[in-house]
Amino acid sequence: MTQRFLLLFSSVLIAMLLLSEVALASVAKIKGVRMWASPDSTRLVIDLSSAVGHRLTRLSSPERVVIDVNQARLITSISNLNYKKGVISGIRSANKKNGKVRLVLDLKHKVHPKSFLLKPNKKYGYRLVIDLEKVNTHSRSKTAKIIKSVNSSKKRDLIVAIDAGHGGEDPGARGPRGTREKDVVLAIAHKLQKMVNKKSGMRAVMIRTGDYYISLRGRTKKARKLNADIFISIHADAFKNPKARGASVFILSSRGATSEAAKWLAKKENEADLVGGVSLDDKDDMLAKMLLDLSQTATIEASNSAASRVLSRLTRIGDTHKSKVERAGFAVLKSPDIPSLLVETGFISNPKEEGLLRSSIYQKKLANAILSGVDGYFRQYPIPGTIYAKESVIKQLNRDVLKSALRTIKQHKVVRGDTLSGISKHYQVSVSAIKRANKMKSNTLYLGKILSIPRS
Repeated sequence: MTQRFLLLFSSVLIAMLLLSEVALASVAKIKGVRMWASPDSTRLVIDLSSAVGHRLTRLSSPERVVIDVNQARLITSISNLNYKKGVISGIRSANKKNGKVRLVLDLKHKVHPKSFLLKPNKKYGYRLVIDLEKVNTHSRSKTAKIIKSVNSSKKRDLIVAIDAGHGGEDPGARGPRGTREKDVVLAIAHKLQKMVNKKSGMRAVMIRTGDYYISLRGRTKKARKLNADIFISIHADAFKNPKARGASVFILSSRGATSEAAKWLAKKENEADLVGGVSLDDKDDMLAKMLLDLSQTATIEASNSAASRVLSRLTRIGDTHKSKVERAGFAVLKSPDIPSLLVETGFISNPKEEGLLRSSIYQKKLANAILSGVDGYFRQYPIPGTIYAKESVIKQLNRDVLKSALRTIKQHKVVRGDTLSGISKHYQVSVSAIKRANKMKSNTLYLGKILSIPRS
């Protein structure tokens, strides 16, 4: 009996040990915690050995965010994080008995928190990302862009938005010597900023001032908030063939413009931003689409003109990858009413160009070439109301064309007794033109329907 009991006890013990080993193997290890802070937000990245479930809770009095990570164990120290910048004042952690890890983020300000899990890539494994956006305690009412009168005696500076690509946990491309794209482009951006601010009639605004992450949409959103007259995104290219070389300049492609237009039209009811000085939120779909198309077409033409001048200046200091301005659907180029260009300053994957991009002298040459091209564009197409001349050709074109369109395109609400022939006669527009404008397949009218009446 005793022998059987011992045998049974041993079997149970072995089974328990095996189960505990399996359980330990399934527990995700928190291997590191990294943090980047920008003026408006802070990103916390938790490096994991495997995918996890988690729960995020915001608490107040005092302000803090609690993150519970399921089936995990913290195996690293987080005491080396720097809390001087950003919204986090400190982090407390604990491995709980229920197999969870709890992280408590003590905050300096109220925040909007959000979190998501990233799958492994070439450099990192699984990552749990916590974004903390500072809540603006001032008025949240959205205000429209102010278009100053061209007759104003006080002229304003041109506003040049400079966007250094990548940043924070996104290093961008990496050269053979380990040069990181995010560092090189930030150095060029700072040099361009100084040059712009020294030039009479221009003022630079930086989208990214340090080593932190900003989403692609966040970059264009910030440029719009700063009322930028032009948006310049600076990058460094890379390719598997180390012989690839030369700078490039990109503007938005027609396909990229089409996809962006669809997004704007889909959310126009909740969109307080303006396009070309005209709000879309009170327009019907057809009219809003036409206004947006006009704005985008004029913006792309202006972008191409500015980009061509920048590319021409870049040919004077080194190789260019293509002889013409290229077009692509980059998210940072999609603002409908701000001329936008993306400059690939060279191939960081090319050993020779990596060396040039690391050189402060060459960085200054690149910045000067970009500034020279932008300056040439605004001298030929000055903005009324600015020191250069007075308000951007693109904004002037948008404003005049769109306002003209609003004056010439009328809307008619169908009432009882209306007929297509009667409406046609009243507005002196052909029946076929009205049907085309409203995509009508028959002459049937419905009470209350809003018809767009095209130009006579």
